[in-house]
Amino acid sequence: MRELSVPPTATVGADEALTDMVAVNAAEHPADVGLRIQRNGRWEDVTYAEFAAQVAAVAKGLVAGGVQAGDRVGLLAKTRYEWTVLDYAIWTAGAVVVPVYETSSADQISWILADSGARAIVVETAEHAASVESVRAEAPELGPVWVIDDGALETLTAAGADVPDSELAARRATLTADSLATLIYTSGTTGRPKGCELTHANFLFEIRNGMSLLGNYLDEQGSLLLFIPLAHVLARVLQVGAINTRTVIGHTPDVKDLVGDLGRFQPTFVLAVPRVFEKVYNTAKATADQGGKGKIFDKAAQVAVDWSRAQDTGGPGLALKAQHALFDKLVYGKLRAALGGRCAAAISGGAPLGERLGHFFRGMGVTVFEGYGLTETTAAAAVNHDAALRIGTVGRPLPGVDAAIADDGEVLLRGGIVMRGYWKNEQATREAIDEHGWFHTGDLGELDTQGFLKITGRKKEILVTAGGKNVAPAVLEDRLRAHKLVSQCIVVGDQRPFIAALITLDEEALPAWLKGTGKDASLTSEQLREDPDVLAELEAAVADANKAVSHAEAIKKFRVLAADFTEENGTLTPSLKLKRAVVMKEFGDEVEALYAR
Repeated sequence: MRELSVPPTATVGADEALTDMVAVNAAEHPADVGLRIQRNGRWEDVTYAEFAAQVAAVAKGLVAGGVQAGDRVGLLAKTRYEWTVLDYAIWTAGAVVVPVYETSSADQISWILADSGARAIVVETAEHAASVESVRAEAPELGPVWVIDDGALETLTAAGADVPDSELAARRATLTADSLATLIYTSGTTGRPKGCELTHANFLFEIRNGMSLLGNYLDEQGSLLLFIPLAHVLARVLQVGAINTRTVIGHTPDVKDLVGDLGRFQPTFVLAVPRVFEKVYNTAKATADQGGKGKIFDKAAQVAVDWSRAQDTGGPGLALKAQHALFDKLVYGKLRAALGGRCAAAISGGAPLGERLGHFFRGMGVTVFEGYGLTETTAAAAVNHDAALRIGTVGRPLPGVDAAIADDGEVLLRGGIVMRGYWKNEQATREAIDEHGWFHTGDLGELDTQGFLKITGRKKEILVTAGGKNVAPAVLEDRLRAHKLVSQCIVVGDQRPFIAALITLDEEALPAWLKGTGKDASLTSEQLREDPDVLAELEAAVADANKAVSHAEAIKKFRVLAADFTEENGTLTPSLKLKRAVVMKEFGDEVEALYAR
């Protein structure tokens, strides 16, 4: 077993809790702006004193509403200012936050409320409240439901007006580092979601040892725009970390006008999943192609990649420096403007970014730090940062984290970020965390001689062809998704004679491509499944993806599907991971067609 141990740079005291940072900020920096709320297209400042007062007022309302110390309280809403207030208010009341994705079905809501034994829930809309009421019979411990859009925060504030400060002090005193902070239910790519028990110590260990590595960007001068769901552990960790480092936070619940929001908020740092970075690149390329500047963009992209690669091998030569400076004026500056103009770096998680895209963004002036972790490890267990950056890897393990590669290639992790266990599921906990404290991630990876971790696939997703060849689909899928016309794909071939793929088209990229090729821009994915020009584009994308693998692992055939994989049709998790079992079941006929003689 190959093993690497990194000593911690910070520790967590036994009596510390996440509520402490709100009190410290209010006492020591009361007039500093800590958050901004978007109202009618304008960003309004919230000081740390105002934030702390609102958190306390809402916490008192929860106490008045019957929430006891240790109770689980559901929180179902988009990423918005109120989410952050409620998160800290529930903790201040001594309770445990149970996030629920706002896109969850009634069945998913029912399972999480029943399994967690939630005593109350705050939801965003009347529709959400109706979904909760429809499953109340399955959640017998559930009490009040508060609705944000119906003035939940004002209602709670009014209800708690007579609760004394001493009661909140007593509630906060019940919290220790070992207290349960949150139950986050895993996306459930297979089976019922499991509740990961994350403690106050887990979060504090993560932000002190992990976020300190990003200190150049997340500090009092910095700002962070959150737009991925706060129900996702990575967004949550960055929220908590930003409150801790006094980085100004903004929220945008709707990504339809993300470029506009970025322009108005002008963050210095963003967090996104790889699909967002792929969209930024593909949109820029499509715009250049439409404007007759496709060749200039392609050259600029190649120069950015070459310049970035040169940073790792002694620096660029004079000619490359000159080209890079020219394209910085012509192309890269406009791309940085699309991210708000002040964004110096970003973090990508949830799925692999791809080496070329990593080099492209670094070359155009916004380094995307790729990291790796799971809900069970309180988000990042490894991350790239300025002092240790290797594009194409997920960085080195965080301080205080031990990483190992088991004999079968599985990545094992141990340290202060590893969850306490799965809620009310001792068997699953024993299967995940062994007697030596190693958490078995289910991911396959490699550790190089300098301690950089590379994820090569999922243990359960390894395909074994009829010829006995082991194939990790992630490598092929990541490269295919980088193509402008590809939205999603799934590589198949388990117990089959060869490797094949199902591909979905990117509905947003199609109109510009259709226009550029002289076709009707209103044509749909269904109408383009057999289009020879589409198939030729995808043939080239498959050929490019196949360069990353041996001939035996290469995709031999593919089919284009009529519709995309989405969260709405149940084929993607809320964090946009593919539910392979669901896809294989729903599109079984398409898979069979690939292998029909």
